[in-house]
Amino acid sequence: MIEPRIGVYICHCGHNIAGTVDVVEVAKFASGLPYVVVSRDYQFMCSDSGQNLIKEDIKEHNLNRVVVASCSPLMHEITFRTACRQAGLNQYEFTMANIREHVSWVAIDMASATEKAKAQVSAAVRRAALLEPLETRMVKINPTAMVVGSGVAGIEAALRIAEGGKKVYLVEKKSSIGGNMAYLDKTFPTLDCAACILTPKMVAVKNNPNIEILTYSEVEEVKGFVGNFQVKVRKKARYVDLEKCNACQDCVEVCPVSVPNEFEFGHNDRKAIYRLFPQAVPNTFLIDKQETTPCKATCPIHQDAAGYIALVAKEKYKEAMEVIRRANPLPAVCGRVCFHPCETECRRKLVDEPIAIQQLKRFVYDWCYEHGVGMEIPEIEEEKKEKVAIIGSGPSGLACAYDLRQKGYKVTIFEAFDEPGGMLRTCIPEFRLPRNILDRDIDYIKGMGVEIKTGIKVGEDIDFDKLREDYDAVYIATGAYAGKKMGIPGEDAEGVFDSVEFLIKVNMTAKPKGIVSGNVMIVGGGNSAVDAARVALRLGAKKVDIYYRRTEREMPADEFEVEQARAEGVGLNIMTAPVEILTENGKVKAVRCIRMDMTEPDETGRRRPVPIEGSEYEVDYDYVIMAISQEPDLTAIEGKKGFEITKWNTIDVNSDNMTTGVKGVFAGGDVVRGPASVVEAMCDGKKAAIAIDQYLSGVKEKDIKVDYDANIVKRKEEVDWVEYYKEKARQSRVKMRELEPEVRRKNFDEVLLGFSEDEAIKEAERCLHCGPCVECYECVRVCEPEAIIHDDKDEIIELDVGTIIVATGYKQMDGAEVKQFMYGRHPDVLTALEFERLVNAAGFTEGKIVTSKGKEPESIAILHCIGSRDENYHKYCSSVCCMYALKLAHLVKERTNAEVYQLYIDMRAKGKGYEEFYNRLLREGVRFIRGRAASVTTFYLYPEEKGKIIVRCEDTLLNRIRRIPVDMVVLCMAIEPTEDAQRIANIFNISRSQDGFFLEKHPKLAPVETANDGVFIAGACQGPKDIPDSVAQGGAAGAAALSLIDKGEVEIEGAIAVINEEICSGCRICNNLCPYSAIEFDEEKKVSRVIEALCKGCGTCVSACPSSAITALHFTDEQIIAEIEGVLI
Repeated sequence: MIEPRIGVYICHCGHNIAGTVDVVEVAKFASGLPYVVVSRDYQFMCSDSGQNLIKEDIKEHNLNRVVVASCSPLMHEITFRTACRQAGLNQYEFTMANIREHVSWVAIDMASATEKAKAQVSAAVRRAALLEPLETRMVKINPTAMVVGSGVAGIEAALRIAEGGKKVYLVEKKSSIGGNMAYLDKTFPTLDCAACILTPKMVAVKNNPNIEILTYSEVEEVKGFVGNFQVKVRKKARYVDLEKCNACQDCVEVCPVSVPNEFEFGHNDRKAIYRLFPQAVPNTFLIDKQETTPCKATCPIHQDAAGYIALVAKEKYKEAMEVIRRANPLPAVCGRVCFHPCETECRRKLVDEPIAIQQLKRFVYDWCYEHGVGMEIPEIEEEKKEKVAIIGSGPSGLACAYDLRQKGYKVTIFEAFDEPGGMLRTCIPEFRLPRNILDRDIDYIKGMGVEIKTGIKVGEDIDFDKLREDYDAVYIATGAYAGKKMGIPGEDAEGVFDSVEFLIKVNMTAKPKGIVSGNVMIVGGGNSAVDAARVALRLGAKKVDIYYRRTEREMPADEFEVEQARAEGVGLNIMTAPVEILTENGKVKAVRCIRMDMTEPDETGRRRPVPIEGSEYEVDYDYVIMAISQEPDLTAIEGKKGFEITKWNTIDVNSDNMTTGVKGVFAGGDVVRGPASVVEAMCDGKKAAIAIDQYLSGVKEKDIKVDYDANIVKRKEEVDWVEYYKEKARQSRVKMRELEPEVRRKNFDEVLLGFSEDEAIKEAERCLHCGPCVECYECVRVCEPEAIIHDDKDEIIELDVGTIIVATGYKQMDGAEVKQFMYGRHPDVLTALEFERLVNAAGFTEGKIVTSKGKEPESIAILHCIGSRDENYHKYCSSVCCMYALKLAHLVKERTNAEVYQLYIDMRAKGKGYEEFYNRLLREGVRFIRGRAASVTTFYLYPEEKGKIIVRCEDTLLNRIRRIPVDMVVLCMAIEPTEDAQRIANIFNISRSQDGFFLEKHPKLAPVETANDGVFIAGACQGPKDIPDSVAQGGAAGAAALSLIDKGEVEIEGAIAVINEEICSGCRICNNLCPYSAIEFDEEKKVSRVIEALCKGCGTCVSACPSSAITALHFTDEQIIAEIEGVLI
């Protein structure tokens, strides 16, 4: 190693250093340090003459190391490195001592400051002696830029780069560019129309061929380094084709859903299909699908319930019927006997009661049938040659047939009973599902071309293998008809029925009277038990009681049906079980029962019923109907190979595709699930139809995949729905009319009588449209360009760019956070941005300044600094509030005769023309009160305050507390970082200030640069600023990015970390800690490796490595130890 020859240079920095440190003494001290050849002090080392001094000494004294003791290494290190390089010295053989920020600015007296400066210089000299030359490398810069955020700063930056001939991606998370300026009515101090200024800029962006606009998009990941970034952008589904949409608004006219318009802060409504504002760019619409509505997501067949409900509210019943038939082959049936799980998740329950979703479906069907509309048989677009056999004509078989027929397949259903419908016909009582209603749904399916062969039991009348030979696919959808026994004495006595056997006998007999009489016991807690009880009453039984061994809460039966049974006189005995049926002459005479207790919850959380010893008792009954459970009848496949049968006597299928393991044979419904609800069985049938279609289309069975929930969209943000809906007016659910209990228990007439048209509309109007889109497809029907894409999906695109500008703007502080000003509790307390929309001609009052009651205000108070300059919220000044408050006051004065009060702390009119604007307001008669507003109340003390909003404030000029009665209050809320600022900072690897805004590299010398090379910031994301400053900063950032691109290549830092692979243990600690993602893991060698282009030399990995396998070049252990010794010695 060549012996070090070190030059030391002590900077006066004017008086910044020399005023506290004896720089001459420090220079003299440095001259005596080892290897120091020359030591000088100079007034300004960063000046041209100061740098020339270093260059001359390098040549004259043959220096091979240089130390400069001055200020701001972050800014000036590159300056002195460049000087050394120009003189022929390797730039990494230079180091700095910071004797301004670390010494002179924090020192108490000159003596101690001078001693500390000597120590700093000594440390730097000792480290310099061990410095080694390092090499940098040049990498090419991708000439494409990305601007994130399209407010006025982002627009300006994009235009600057594009006009320089470079490609720009402009990414905006909202559906239009424009940012916060799009909300404004006028700009200060010139009172120009904000739209007239902004709109031409937006159009210029749209028309510039070098700018590609990515609205409704968000950056998800950034990799790479300056000049070579790889960016992943999520283009969120708009559900409208940007290329096809012509903004005709036909879709808006027919959309039945209205929701609060966020652009107008909820003061008016917009439709579920909308554009952000009239001048939006791109000027196309999008559909607001924040989530699949909970009712649809919960429904096993994913019925678009919210769609038909919205259409009912608009009296579009035929269209509602079309929505229902999209997913539901049995609308008449489901409108009566579905157990409606959709209602359990209906968010209306957070306000009062769930929507009567099932009953509205019934209304739609009944109305359309009565009026002869919506019953048209759909045309089959393409007939296919393949044939499918379905065993069983219950809900699962019918649903499968319906969907397969729509796809063009030839479908034949085989039904063992003489009439189709399966358990819908045989087991559901007619007072719940009239036979003529069931026949309507079945006739519709038959009308589509589905053949139903009744009276044919597969396995007896026709062999299963014969079906497989004659048909291309087979779906087994037989019901669970076989009843289970309890295994108690006397169970085989005369007068003991299985519930299914009993219901079949009643439903399939022309005159069922006389089947039961006297006292009847029903054992079980499911729907079949309740049905059997209600049927027994109608057959003439004197007394009917249900016995259930668990609590009433645990009864699986529909709660509504239980209440219906109770109203008819059915008794309910819970926590009781029969243990023996007592007989006389082989007939039921009585039943011995025992009372039950519940155990503590087991590992699954469920409690078990256990008998209470000694609690037996007897009760007289003439008939017992067992309704404890059923299992499938597997006669169809009895003795057939290839099927897996579970311990519950059900067919085991692949849940992904409903396949049975037997080629071409699928199964679903009760035969797979065991006893299930109608809609759950239908779900299996629809899944099977998808699987069979794939199978018949040539997909191998093992590759068949039925993702029935693929189009279910989960809401991305967490929403406190209780809080969200708490202000909704309560409105009771419309109760459906029904036959009186004493009337209906005497016959089998339908109990529920349906909604009238007025009742249905009233109930439908209660829907909250929480999708908001309800997928009614009215927009599809009227869109001539066919621009609607309801099955649109988010798209991830990967872009390569050289530079990035972050211009994500700000958000207005939520007025509700400052509770004393009644924001959100009084309709005439508005934020300034809301007031901007009120005075805007395109706003929610079309520019009329009126109160919530529609009257022109007599007085308005504008309160400054709400949330700003406040120890409780934000200490910083929001910069623009004073001026826009004056602007709003002028607009009020211009358009009304109202008295305007400005309550301010200090009036900051710092910009060009601002002071003049302030004086203009004084001349216009605006009243200025110097003092912070304390609170807003409606509690009046004096007659003149009655009906007014009273602003309590401190008047510091009069030195008293005042009460000012006004009609409206405008809050000048603080400007805050956006809610996703931290996520953005993490993605782009930039820092945030203590106020949360993005941190620039240097507040004066590098205001748009960041510590992450190649990433720039612009606009209010860096801190509160007005429009001119934002435009200026956007232009500066654009110019900085353009200049970097125009260089063509960039120098990559040589002071990086290196890993000794022979020592590396492969623990991966460094991989997880690196803030720049600059370390990868070699799976083959099982060692970590530094990606040189990404490494910033920060040293995080060095300090964390347990094997000491990582070295930071330019900051080696030896160099650091020498530096420490220099301070101590």
